[in-house]
Amino acid sequence: MNTTTTATLEIRRPSPQIAEVWLNRPEVRNAFNDGVVAELTAAFAAFAADEALRVVVLGGRGKAFCAGADLGWMRAMAGYSWDENQADAARLAEMLWTVWRCPVPVVGRLHGDCYAGGVGLAAVCDILVAAEGMQFCLSEARLGLLPATIGPYVVRALGEQASRRYFVTAERFSAAQAKALGFVHECVAPEALDAKVAELVATIAANGPQAVRACKRLVQDLAGREIDAALRADTARRIADARAGSEGREGVSAFLGKRDPAWR
Repeated sequence: MNTTTTATLEIRRPSPQIAEVWLNRPEVRNAFNDGVVAELTAAFAAFAADEALRVVVLGGRGKAFCAGADLGWMRAMAGYSWDENQADAARLAEMLWTVWRCPVPVVGRLHGDCYAGGVGLAAVCDILVAAEGMQFCLSEARLGLLPATIGPYVVRALGEQASRRYFVTAERFSAAQAKALGFVHECVAPEALDAKVAELVATIAANGPQAVRACKRLVQDLAGREIDAALRADTARRIADARAGSEGREGVSAFLGKRDPAWR
């Protein structure tokens, strides 16, 4: 087990194939500040270059996953000029993009509160496992603000119709409601949270490493696109590449030979 602790994060590597990133500011319910944004960006940029990595778990220490923006950071931003606000928002946008474009699946481990920017961080994960009883809230409108930077990811993950409601009402909604809306994939008892996350991590790690990366990218590239001739040709090329590649040939050979593939 290799563990690195930064000012705001705990990064653990149980194995070369698995990484865990823990927001580690429990005293403020893991609220964002500029340090969190910078360190998450750096961590996921490093993951993108790690060929051995197969899956990342993203969670929060203490009583909450992420309570949104840190109050001290908000006080500082209150005195920012337009240019300073734009630069600050651009750094947050870059962080969200870096997590979203991480080549391997990111499993979000959610508990306690998940508010405002925390919902955005959850939305850039690929799989979300939530503890029963936790609460979500897109609370920006209460402060006269809007969830703009996180919006593209939240609308994709939560859905347009639900976003129409929760963006403008700033209501809380439960993990059970989030699952019913398709935002959360699994909603489990708090004591079962780690076991469910571990189960999903093991399932992903057992699959073809390059196939998993290609599958993640495929969903991102296909979502919302018109099914035209160019798309049909693109998908035909992708499956041909996989079939002709060494991992695809090994996987099919192992299946037909009733043995485990080499990557396991």
